[in-house]
Amino acid sequence: MIATSSLILLISLRCFSQGAHTEIVISASDIEKAGTSIPASEIGEPVSSVVLYPARWVEGSPAYAVVEGSIMPVDPQGWPINFRVLLPERWSKRSMQQGGGGMNGTITVNEGPNPMLGKGFALYGSDAGHQSAGMRFPGAPPVKLLATGPTQGNEWALNEEAIRNLGYMQMKKTHDAVMVILKRVYGAEPEFNYYVGHSHGGREALTVAQRYPRDYEGIISNVPIVNFSTLMLGPALIRIQEIPEENWIPTSKVKAITREFLRQTDHLDGLQDGIISNYVAARQIFNVHDGIGPRDPWAGLRASGNADPGNNDNSDPEKLSDGQIKTLELSYSSYKFTNPLANGVTSFGMWTPTPEPAGFGMITNTRYKGQEGAGATAPIYSNMGILGVTGFLMQDLSANPLDYVEGGKYEKRRQEISVWLDSTDPDLSEFYKHGGKIIMTIGAIDNIASSGAQMDYYQSLIKKMGRKKLGKFARLYVVPNGNHGLSGRSHSQNGNGETVEVKTLAAPNSSQNMDMLIDWVENNRAPSKTLVIDKKGNIGTNCQVEGYLLCSYPNYQKYTGGPTESAASYKSASPGSVKGGGKFRSLKK
Repeated sequence: MIATSSLILLISLRCFSQGAHTEIVISASDIEKAGTSIPASEIGEPVSSVVLYPARWVEGSPAYAVVEGSIMPVDPQGWPINFRVLLPERWSKRSMQQGGGGMNGTITVNEGPNPMLGKGFALYGSDAGHQSAGMRFPGAPPVKLLATGPTQGNEWALNEEAIRNLGYMQMKKTHDAVMVILKRVYGAEPEFNYYVGHSHGGREALTVAQRYPRDYEGIISNVPIVNFSTLMLGPALIRIQEIPEENWIPTSKVKAITREFLRQTDHLDGLQDGIISNYVAARQIFNVHDGIGPRDPWAGLRASGNADPGNNDNSDPEKLSDGQIKTLELSYSSYKFTNPLANGVTSFGMWTPTPEPAGFGMITNTRYKGQEGAGATAPIYSNMGILGVTGFLMQDLSANPLDYVEGGKYEKRRQEISVWLDSTDPDLSEFYKHGGKIIMTIGAIDNIASSGAQMDYYQSLIKKMGRKKLGKFARLYVVPNGNHGLSGRSHSQNGNGETVEVKTLAAPNSSQNMDMLIDWVENNRAPSKTLVIDKKGNIGTNCQVEGYLLCSYPNYQKYTGGPTESAASYKSASPGSVKGGGKFRSLKK
């Protein structure tokens, strides 16, 4: 077998030794060709105009040009899409669109050193069609705004064009504007165009494969927020379930919940190590709506008399009331919709069994306005995506998200925004026919993007496209115990309650992942369906290293014997049927 580093070196050489003879070289004198505007007719979604600002030349290694522009809305009270494209001096006729993060609001491509520029890629991205602080941290320097809407606050979330831009149109509008610029400056469009995104950007990457399949040859979609409209609502659904005080789970229960998850799932991969590798079987145990697992997966924690009278930090931390268990059942089971949403989706996957059940505010000691026991000064519930509930859905920025009722007065609006925002279409036939390739990677215990929803989308792809066809153009990887950043770690105790050494699982190297996609797209060398990630995150196929297996859904890394830190001690295995754990419900037809 080839060592990991050797494999990556070969991939890199294969990718970037080709196409050198087709390089197009520009200089500072060429950048004025970009022009000052682009006709609205050149853009594939409705716009009023496209303004381009004076281009700039940046000396360096490599040297590159910067072209910025604003795509103006049709709605005179709407928000523009600001975008930026970096044009390398030596262009390899490749381009890459960079996805956003959080709720977006800032341009995704920045000036400065970037390894992709050195590989001859033109890089471009946008602010998604509204201007805000986005994911910036306190103390960060101010962002230069090319153009703005009526306000720089959250009011954009009440504007239909701005919401639809965020959902899908901004990707197409930005793409089409940049293609015009590339043709003007270089005299040609790219031979290979890529979309790369993580989190919200991962959803964007899925969206372009579904809506604009002929615009891209290669796509990387990491931890995509697939069911965007419901994901924003998901955390609020837990707080709504906790409106009755008897349903509230305080943080004093976290250890007991963690132990119960591990007790029932840690051994399913053949090793008691604090890592839930067999994520499909684990999910089947605790999803009380799938008709597969035990009738009462929480029986071991159910309090005597089915009540926990204290329900606070002084109550029995080892037991849960019926109400608390109902909250856990909601959190870790498929959430059924009153009516199907976009693409016929009837449920939201919620979250998966995890050794970190309190992650990202899933469990909290705070009582919010509208919940029993909340004080007069209690805060209104909020989270990263709450603007999608109060703004997109309720159309009232001051609304209390806990006033939402499934199937109630917001039902028609739910249907509407689902069509704009959700990237749940499993039919990637046109992308496949175009010759496109896509690599998706998720973490098995992502408390932010909903691993359950991501796995449901994986399953829908298999059902719609078929495994054989899917294998020709898509990879669906799952990082065991992986979080939203695609790294993970074991819990300090295993399923037997024994203390174990905490093991870190490195996130797959993003640059190598990109190299792997390029090799597939441009040289037709498909990546293995089972990869090895070493302790530094290097991607390869050599098992004789310390690391773990990155398996394709629904497979998982199963321990077969030997040193637990060695990837050679595991194999990729099918989850099979869930066994044990008490009486099981009948399988659905």
